Amino acid sequence: MSASTERHRAAVPYLYYDDVPAALAWLCRAFGFEERFRLELPGGFVAHAELSLAEGVVMVGNIGPRNAGPPPDRVRSGVYVFVDDVNGHFDTARRAGAEIVDEPADQSYGDRIYLALDVEGHEWYFAQHLRDVEIAELSGKLGGHR
Repeated sequence: MSASTERHRAAVPYLYYDDVPAALAWLCRAFGFEERFRLELPGGFVAHAELSLAEGVVMVGNIGPRNAGPPPDRVRSGVYVFVDDVNGHFDTARRAGAEIVDEPADQSYGDRIYLALDVEGHEWYFAQHLRDVEIAELSGKLGGHR
């Protein structure tokens, strides 16, 4: 068994924002997403939206009664997105003002990734898959931890 991108294509993250229209515009400009769906209610309230990038989808909605508490002291979620050219994607995100946490770097599990924060602090990992890594090889690089 090897680590590959195939097992990562089924999950669809759902992110909540205080200002959905601003977040949608920024995510498209900075990270190259395309808006594919927006359910806008009277008064401009966006109840639900979907963004796409290649074959991936991210759902976006407003902060609601269930999740309206104060921001947590720690990160509660992250999004891992595969792109064809992680270095080019990184350059675009940086030019658009994304807060870069980690610059592109090759990882032991076969991906080259960078980490950025969006306008409301969600973590976004953008990755380019470079090679499949056998689980035994990966376990050895991680010191045998599973």
